[in-house]
Amino acid sequence: MLDDFDPADNYLKSKERVGYVDLKDAAPSLYESIGFKSGLEVHQQLKTEKKLFCHCPAGIYQKNGEYDAEVVRHMRPTLSELGEYDGTALMEFRTRKNIIYHIKYETACTYDVDDTPPFKLDRQALEIAIEIALLSKLNIVGELHITRKQYLDGSIPTGFQRTGIVGIEGELPLRNKKVRLLQLSIEEDSCRELFDRGHDRMYVTDRLGMPLIETVTYPELLTPWEAAEAAQYIRFLARSTGKVQVGIGAAREDVNVSVTGGTRVEIKGVAHISWIPELTHNEAFRQVALLQIKADLNERVNDPASWKLSSCELDSDHVQTKFQALKEAKMDRRKLIGVNLPGFKGLLSYFTQPGQCFADELSGRLKVIACIEKPNLIHSEQLGIEINPQDFRYLRSKLNSGPDDAQLIFWCPKEDLKTGLETIQERCQLAFEGVPNETRKSLDNGTNIFERVLPGPDRMYPDTDSAPIAIQAEQIERIGQNLPPEVHEQLAQLKEWKAPEDTYFYILRNNLMPTVRRIVDECGYNPVYVTTTFGHTLKNIEGRLTPSADFSYNKVYGLFKYVKDSKLCEEIVREMLPTVYEHPKILFDSVLSSIEFKRNSVDRLIPYIKTLREKFREINGSSDPEASTRWIMGQLRRRALGNIPLKDLRAMIEKETVND
Repeated sequence: MLDDFDPADNYLKSKERVGYVDLKDAAPSLYESIGFKSGLEVHQQLKTEKKLFCHCPAGIYQKNGEYDAEVVRHMRPTLSELGEYDGTALMEFRTRKNIIYHIKYETACTYDVDDTPPFKLDRQALEIAIEIALLSKLNIVGELHITRKQYLDGSIPTGFQRTGIVGIEGELPLRNKKVRLLQLSIEEDSCRELFDRGHDRMYVTDRLGMPLIETVTYPELLTPWEAAEAAQYIRFLARSTGKVQVGIGAAREDVNVSVTGGTRVEIKGVAHISWIPELTHNEAFRQVALLQIKADLNERVNDPASWKLSSCELDSDHVQTKFQALKEAKMDRRKLIGVNLPGFKGLLSYFTQPGQCFADELSGRLKVIACIEKPNLIHSEQLGIEINPQDFRYLRSKLNSGPDDAQLIFWCPKEDLKTGLETIQERCQLAFEGVPNETRKSLDNGTNIFERVLPGPDRMYPDTDSAPIAIQAEQIERIGQNLPPEVHEQLAQLKEWKAPEDTYFYILRNNLMPTVRRIVDECGYNPVYVTTTFGHTLKNIEGRLTPSADFSYNKVYGLFKYVKDSKLCEEIVREMLPTVYEHPKILFDSVLSSIEFKRNSVDRLIPYIKTLREKFREINGSSDPEASTRWIMGQLRRRALGNIPLKDLRAMIEKETVND
């Protein structure tokens, strides 16, 4: 606490003023009141043999630390045809990053590092993209034009991504509404980032150039839950083809969020759809908070255009706050810089997201633009760290601070000082305007952090290395004749079967409807038993056991068919399934042996029932029919499993009990 100002109290009061409530307590009317809008950009890798613009194999990943060559590059902005610099390019240039690529010869070539022109676009990838576009009710373009989309963070060595629009103006049928699709594009994937620390950013190039589709919705998702539902539908739709990659990183979502008075903010790289509701919820309220900060600042400062911070270098002996990062900065002889922010009192500790305040907006940009690793500052309204009030009284005196000013201290190497001060100045000036156009990075706790300035609308231009590709009506018709059932049709079938709703997600996520239909139609099994075997039993097994690389879901079809052909009862499937999951190459006969299955006729079970009933009476001194039946079922389950339906076994036990 500094001079009777309580940052914790200020944080809570600002949180209340923002109107923040937890996601679980938020009603749809809340999002309507703040003008919440969201749109999606869903990226999905395609299952092809080769990369999109070269002949390197797709889907082969190198282990971290395993590489054959290293390439280092630096960002240098160039003037556009209009004599202007791109804002994102300037930001990246100021970071003075060393962009390091680790290359494995097996998965990369001279095209990947921009030393040779592209090959022709992979036709296998194009056909898959057309199929998914048709499922999305998009209008297929007559001619595919490859364009270059600027990627200036180093994740693509060329500085741009080759992409082409395959279809436009489609729609998704969600539970309560239809959402329009703007377009579906085919494009090359970027590198995998290994780390980004200080002035070094490292990538591996195994994923670079893999075929990818991007499905873009209009900003018509009006609640966080609608955004998640739409992302899930797009995911299920792509997987229903069986022609897309699955696993970590194979599908990624970028989520755009805005509120009334705010602007479009893009949350990049959402790894799990389950994160979307909380991420979009928190981003919406972050924008509400920034709009309130804007209003306060413009009321306090007469001329925002002339607003300017003041700063001074501090002697480390005059900074006494006991904070580990500050202690390390002193030991490393870094520059300690005191900064005065006119009119910002009460705003550094202003709530923006759960666990974050406006000071985190400054710290985030210092990390990304000035490359000063976090923690990189302390301030006069510090939360969670006990500051020495004398440090800031000394700073206020040295900088002639006014009563409405706020102060901070940051530390950095000498060469990052100028960029650090410029970064703080720029972000504070943006606070007078409200919500900056930004790309932000998703965190697994539902919040987000600054990643980079949002690229401008003119980031795409024609690729002079790639000729247009005609898409013939005959090709579209041929692909359209072999489309899988639509996602909403699959959902309708599951409901008709009366499959439990908690199995839907697992079945659609793993594209199991074709296998389930085959088991039901060809083998005649009860659909509820089949869907729960997948959605409950197999899901549980996957959570407990280590799978074999040879396991596939078609193996489960083979198991069901074997049990049917062997005239065994269906319950034995679930008993055999764990062994099949771990050892898919083992013969089904051997699986039965491993679980000690023996053939038993119904007649051979009846004597056991009588004997066990007498034993139950001896043990318990009671003949309670229900308790007796349950106990005998437990004793005979192993003998009966596969030989007689368990419900029939229970009926037999109850009948023998009545006849006794």
